[in-house]
Amino acid sequence: MFLTMTTTGSAERPATDLGFLLHKHPDRAQEFSTSHGTAHVFYPEAGTERCTAALLLEVDPVALVRRGRGKGRGGAPDSALAQYVNDRPYAASSLLAVALGAVFSSALKGQCRARPELPGRELPLRIEVPALPARGGAELVHRLFRPLGWTVGAEPVPLDARFPDWGDSRYVSLVLEGEARLADALRHLYVLLPVLDDAKHYWVAPDEVDKLLRAGEGWLEHHPEQELIAGRYLARRRSLTREALERLELARLAEADGSDPEELDNAVDESADTDERPAPLAVLRREAILAALRETGAARVLDLGCGQGQLVRALLKDARFTGITGVDVSMRALHEARRRLRLERMSERQAARVTLTQGSLTYTDPRLSGYDAAVLSEVIEHIDPPRLPAAEYAVFGAARPGTVVVTTPNAEYNVRWETLPAGEVRHHDHRFEWTREEFRAWARAVAERHGYTVEFRPVGDDDPEVGPPTQLALFRLVTEAPNSEAPATGAPNTGAPNTAKEAAA
Repeated sequence: MFLTMTTTGSAERPATDLGFLLHKHPDRAQEFSTSHGTAHVFYPEAGTERCTAALLLEVDPVALVRRGRGKGRGGAPDSALAQYVNDRPYAASSLLAVALGAVFSSALKGQCRARPELPGRELPLRIEVPALPARGGAELVHRLFRPLGWTVGAEPVPLDARFPDWGDSRYVSLVLEGEARLADALRHLYVLLPVLDDAKHYWVAPDEVDKLLRAGEGWLEHHPEQELIAGRYLARRRSLTREALERLELARLAEADGSDPEELDNAVDESADTDERPAPLAVLRREAILAALRETGAARVLDLGCGQGQLVRALLKDARFTGITGVDVSMRALHEARRRLRLERMSERQAARVTLTQGSLTYTDPRLSGYDAAVLSEVIEHIDPPRLPAAEYAVFGAARPGTVVVTTPNAEYNVRWETLPAGEVRHHDHRFEWTREEFRAWARAVAERHGYTVEFRPVGDDDPEVGPPTQLALFRLVTEAPNSEAPATGAPNTGAPNTAKEAAA
C-alpha cells in the first residue's frame, strides 16, 4: 500500500517543514513494525520549494491470514481471498489507516514540540493514493471528500488495460488537492479510507466509536454523509452507529449553543447523588499487585491462573513490564483472554511482550523459570488443600521467581457481605477461605521452607474488627532454601488446613 503527501513552500516557509510536522527527518528512511507487516517512511524529494513524504506499507500476507480469519474475529471477509496470493495487500484499506495512526500519531494529534506553531498552519497539500478500493465508485469518493474542501481526482482503475471491454475495477486512483492543516488531512484519511473500502481487518468493538469521534472532531458532525460514514466505519453495527450519531448530534447542538456537550447532556443531576461509589475490589486488588511489582523492580512477570487476562492487560499498560506470561489450565479462559486483549490488533513489538500458555500450577514446568516475579491473584483458594504442597513447590521450589505476590479472600470479612449466607464461601469453586491467621501461618511456613521473606498487606478497607476483604502476601527471595525438594507423595506439613472443611472453618 502506498500513499504520498506533497507540499510546496518558499525560503520563508520551506516545504521541508513537513518533516517537523510528521516527526520524520527528510534525510532518513525509517521502518516501523505493524501487526500485519512493515511501514516505511521516506522522502522521494525534499527541498525548500517542494517536499514529498511517502508511506509504504509492506503487508505480510501470511500474518494477514493468520491474524484475521473471518469477519467475527479480526478480518474482513475478503482479507484472505486466496490465502497468500491476493490483491488486498496492495490496495489502501483499514490496514493503511491503522499504519497512518501508528506511524504519524503525533501529527494526527496536531503536536509538534520542536515547532509548536506549525500544526495550526494550513499547507498547500497534494495527497495521492494509487490504489484505493471504493465501494460506491468515484462518485462516492467525491461525496466524501469534496465537503471537506478538497479538490478531488478519482480515476477508475481498469481491470486490465489490455482488455478495455472488461471494464473498470472497484479501485480508483485518488488525488486530493487543497489547503488544510496536516492533522486535519490525516484525520480525513484515517476515517475515510476504511469507509470507502467498507471493510475492516479487525473486529469492531465499542471503543471504535471513541476513535471515530476523536478523528472526526470538527468536521464529521457537519458532514452531509455522516450517517454513511458512521455506519461503514463501525462495520454496520447498529447499536454502535446509533451511539455515534447521537453523540455527533449532541456535539453539533453544543457548538450551535456555545456550550460543552456535557452541559447539554445533564438530564441526570449527579450532584444529587451523594453516595460515593467505591472502587471495585477487583480494581483495588490489581492496583495493590501492580504497586508491589513496581516496588520490587520486576520486569518479567508470570500471571499464574490468569483467567481472562485482566491483570495481563493492566501489566501491558506499563512499559516497565517487558515480558508478561499468562498461565491458566483452561484453554477457554486463554482464548477469551486473547480476544479481550486483542492480540491480533497489537503491533509486533507490543504482542512480543505477551505470552499466553496452558499449564497447571500443581506440576513443575521449566517454562516458568527465570522470571522476576509471579502473581497468584485469587488462585490458591481454588486448589484442593491436599494439592497445595505441589502448587507450593511448583512456584517457590521449582520456578523460584525473585518475587511472588499472593492474594486470597479474608474469611473473617465475609460477615460484612450482607448477601452472603453465614458459613458460605464467596464463590462456589472456592475450596476454602482462610482467616488472616491461617493465611499468615501458611505464608510464613512457605517462606521459611523456600528461602523467602514475606510481608502482609491489606487490600480494600481494613476493618478494625475483621480486617480487609482481601489479604496480600509479598514474598521476596533472599537465600537458597534449606529444604526446597519436591514434596513427597502424601500430605506434608504445609501450615495450611488439611481439609476443605477445616479451611472453611
